[in-house]
Amino acid sequence: MPDFTSLVDLAAERLGGAVLLANDEFFAPKENLLKAAPAVWREGEYTDRGKWMDGWETRRRRESGHDWCIIRLGVPGIVRGVVVDTAFFRGNYPEHCSIEATDRHVADDAQHLAAATTRWVPILPKSALQGDAKNPFAIDSEERWTYLRLNIFPDGGVARLRVHGEVVPDWTRVLTGGGWVDLAAIEHGGRVIAQSDAFFGNANNMLLPGRSTHMGDGWETKRRRGPGHDWAIIRLGRPGTVRRVELDTDHFKGNAPGSASLEARRAGDDATAQGDAGWTPLLARSKIQPHARHGFDDLAAAGEVTHVRINIFPDGGVARLRLCGTVTGSAGSPTASGG
Repeated sequence: MPDFTSLVDLAAERLGGAVLLANDEFFAPKENLLKAAPAVWREGEYTDRGKWMDGWETRRRRESGHDWCIIRLGVPGIVRGVVVDTAFFRGNYPEHCSIEATDRHVADDAQHLAAATTRWVPILPKSALQGDAKNPFAIDSEERWTYLRLNIFPDGGVARLRVHGEVVPDWTRVLTGGGWVDLAAIEHGGRVIAQSDAFFGNANNMLLPGRSTHMGDGWETKRRRGPGHDWAIIRLGRPGTVRRVELDTDHFKGNAPGSASLEARRAGDDATAQGDAGWTPLLARSKIQPHARHGFDDLAAAGEVTHVRINIFPDGGVARLRLCGTVTGSAGSPTASGG
């Protein structure tokens, strides 16, 4: 699978993604497309319309044209790649698909988006699909999008759609209320750029909104049998000053880290940020409790920073990490994350 799959799923339901409208969903509803869990197969299960399928499936088309659905991205951003998953659709998958995008305001309703006046820009040309397979497609586009339209030719079923890319928030809107913001939040453009280990869970999970739902919804490393400790480097959504740290080990009861520390730095790019030099202490090594929320206000004065490194000793799991503070520098109209 291409490298873009490590990026945020801009269409994820938990980030606010939704399938707003489909021209047909006779056999299986459009909402299945964005479910977080992989598609499943239920042997012998039928509805009053046919075989139960875990995806979006349209009826057999008997006239010209094609089927489509409109998706609201949970967070606006630059799409780097998509995965069109046709899991379990073997004799009923579409032969081809294409994707268009628009940057309409997120308050627009489905009917406005479906109108002929909407400017839809092709970002994936008509492309062949394989049945019962993950079909990855890299996207060559540098524009910020808020909605997508998935077209399938001529009809059929798609189990899941993943839209991987870089979050580009509208910082003017984010900062409207004033006060501190979570500089590391995924919806604000925060992203893990490197991690020592992600055996049981990716470190980007720490930056997801809300409380974790279970142990697999956080970052967890394998059991360390040698010297050293585990770590992850986070690029803040915008350069800023971190004023408060919240570290949550929710659900990690027998596998939380024994202690943790944080370091911060200002770096011109992600490659520089991954070097060992230039890190300034932000939070001294502190004892961590299992299945608990920790708040730290006694932070070192690190000034304006772009990256933060969390160190956990020696290993274990962290459900959520919040880096609350103030944005520094210009924070006007939407720009690419990273500041």
